[in-house]
Amino acid sequence: MISMWLSVIVMLVAFVNGARNEDDVEPCAKVQTDSSVVPLGSPVRATCVIRKTCPLVVGQAFHIEWRLGEHLFPGNLANESSIVSEVFIPSFNHTRSFLACCVRASTVQVVGGVEIRAGYPPEAPQNISCQTNLTTPNTLTCSWDPGQQETHLLTKYSLHTEIWDTNENFTYKLPAGVHHYIIPRTGFGLFSDMKIYVKAVNELGETTSEPIILEPVSAAKFDPPILKIQAVPRRYGCLQLSWSLSQQQAWMRDFRLNLEVRLKTADSRYWSEQPILVNRVKQAKSVDQCRLRPGTQYLAQIRVRYQQSPWSEWSRRQSGVTLETAPTGRLDSWTKVSEDHPHKQLNIKLFWKPSKQFRANGQNVSYIVSGKKLPGANGKLCSTKENCCAFQLPEKAKKVYLRAVNAAGKSPPTEVRIYRLKDRAVVSGVSVIPQDDRSLLVQWKSLVSSTLTGFVVEWRPLLKTDLSLTQFEITDRNKTSLGITGSFEPYKPYGISVYPRFKDGIGLPQTVNAYLRQKAPSMVPKIQIKKSWQSHVELTWDEIPLDQRNGNIQSYKVFYCDKQGTINAVGAEPGERRVVLKGLDTESVYEAFMMVSTSGGSSNGSMIHFKIEPFDAVAVVTFSTVSGVGMSLLLIIVVMTCFSNQKRLKQRFWPAVPDPANSSIKRWTSESTQDSHLDWDNEEPNPMYLSHLSFLEFPVKLSKEDDDAWLSNAEDTSDLGESICGSPFLPGYTGSNCDSVPYATVIFSDPCDSPTSKDPHAYLRSESTQPLLETEESFTPKCYQNMATDEQCFFGPCHDCVPEKGTDPRILWDDFPFLRALALNDSQID
Repeated sequence: MISMWLSVIVMLVAFVNGARNEDDVEPCAKVQTDSSVVPLGSPVRATCVIRKTCPLVVGQAFHIEWRLGEHLFPGNLANESSIVSEVFIPSFNHTRSFLACCVRASTVQVVGGVEIRAGYPPEAPQNISCQTNLTTPNTLTCSWDPGQQETHLLTKYSLHTEIWDTNENFTYKLPAGVHHYIIPRTGFGLFSDMKIYVKAVNELGETTSEPIILEPVSAAKFDPPILKIQAVPRRYGCLQLSWSLSQQQAWMRDFRLNLEVRLKTADSRYWSEQPILVNRVKQAKSVDQCRLRPGTQYLAQIRVRYQQSPWSEWSRRQSGVTLETAPTGRLDSWTKVSEDHPHKQLNIKLFWKPSKQFRANGQNVSYIVSGKKLPGANGKLCSTKENCCAFQLPEKAKKVYLRAVNAAGKSPPTEVRIYRLKDRAVVSGVSVIPQDDRSLLVQWKSLVSSTLTGFVVEWRPLLKTDLSLTQFEITDRNKTSLGITGSFEPYKPYGISVYPRFKDGIGLPQTVNAYLRQKAPSMVPKIQIKKSWQSHVELTWDEIPLDQRNGNIQSYKVFYCDKQGTINAVGAEPGERRVVLKGLDTESVYEAFMMVSTSGGSSNGSMIHFKIEPFDAVAVVTFSTVSGVGMSLLLIIVVMTCFSNQKRLKQRFWPAVPDPANSSIKRWTSESTQDSHLDWDNEEPNPMYLSHLSFLEFPVKLSKEDDDAWLSNAEDTSDLGESICGSPFLPGYTGSNCDSVPYATVIFSDPCDSPTSKDPHAYLRSESTQPLLETEESFTPKCYQNMATDEQCFFGPCHDCVPEKGTDPRILWDDFPFLRALALNDSQID
């Protein structure tokens, strides 16, 4: 644009400087050059002819010079009759510039000029490619590469085609700068060969590309094919792929096309590195892919092309499962053993994973752990679809057997030896470093041991209790680091343990908590004042829940300040939850808060306020005096206890109560029924006593059947609970009036008022579960009456039985030695 305006200005100046009369309107000068368009960098020669009648030179001293942009070039005088000047520029390096002829007299005046453009001739177009579109309408799109060099000149392209079958030629001219063209369906035949080339033209020349020969149908890009997959009957490790073209391209079903197939297992992230090429296949013919893993789910895709045409896009992926066979290979296992000594058993936690040689060869795979090597033998310990199992074994168990099972059969057994935990610690310095978003680097140190065979690295999420989430990796003895990969979550804790493996067992592990990424804790515990004394305060806090730590706690730090604003800080180790603030002022109110830090950040807790109470000397003296008196009394009591009779002291504070289940009436002495207190001076005081006795009289003799029935159930006396207080056969009996609990029954063969019988008496002990002492009663026994009954006699209060006069009570009990101690004489009754 600048050069164009400069050209206009030069022309105007030249016209103004020319003659203005009617007969002569020629400009003062005329500039000529060989070509206004030259190759860039080539030499340029120009000539400036000035008329003698030009007013700028008539009668003046002057000289001619040339100007090209900012550069000046001197001119040479060539002819005296007319003023002519020539200029030679060895290298024209401007793509577009104005060369001006100037006259320098008193001023510099432009008298003429010419615009010169420079560039390059066009390169031959390269890489011509054409692609046929088989959808309606059919078209042929061709494109090319114009070359790497910029011509700096306007270059035009044209596309030329020659159809050999019909001898038709077509030329398609393109706008400047366009390097592709869409040929309509009328310009080609699908199955006719054609010649295609491109021409490029500018002011410096013309070039033509190398022609290409193609059949348009062989340049067609097909739509993604439709794929179906199924297993091949009776052929293990094979899949049958059936395919077809899209509905718009189905008319080509009789043509042979080339196929590419790519496969991957369902759990793989990557397709096969090299697709499988299948040449010249018709749609009606399926393709079998073999040498695949049995019982494995595969994903497949295909693409097609005709001869050397572009490949179609990949089809939608489809899945298929090969026929199953029994699992093969071994399983890697890891066993954790704990001993149950009381039951003489071992608690086993067994984990496993597929080895590099293991092949499941099926979809629904389960695992069986048994104590027998033969598959049909009994001894199954567990069966599961998980990768772990917990069971118990006898203490002497040495090995178990692990098998994988699917619908087609079982794998050979993997022998798993039961190694006990040994008290050997050779692992130390375990550390965990995050590597990326999915892996951690575990490092450790190990002592040298001749029996060391390797290490087991175990990791599990600490916020989940599912045993199947535990993973492990086994390494050899020379390694001290291991990269572990898994679905680790950021800010979640994982327990990572390193176990040493010996020839005869498993050593003690070292465990650390690790995080993939860390950040500040989600909560800060509240500070609590535990105690204060003088100028000290002890602060405590609760432990942060594991799910809110977001990292390994590195430190606790308590900041506190007084009313003057002096800030102090006291730190605590991660394992501690207390700090002591010292040197506090009793007249100041303090503010305090806690900061908890992890490697990923810190969080501050809420503020608390506290004040130290002034120290009171009088209260301390009083407290010390009272404490001294109390300690003296306590010392006296301890000394008396140590040097006194222990049995007597025990009887005083813990009086003995007779136990009906472990005693007999013979042991109950008559002194226990007297109205007197126990003799505490006696070395062996008798703790047994009876609260009262009760006798039950049956007014009518029972029949023999009833008598036998009673005697046959003599061992079961728990239904005598109500006869403890009286008898329902006696007048005035009420079960609610009882105030004592008897626990023995005496059976006689005669009534209470009959003469003494010579038949032996019977004694029946009660099995009642009622308490011995129902209420607190006085130690003074009541008055009792010995009464003989026809069948039995109970111990209980007796109010209407009158003793038979003139009978010696000792005679009544001579034949019943167990109740001899219960005999009461007349004086005692009175």
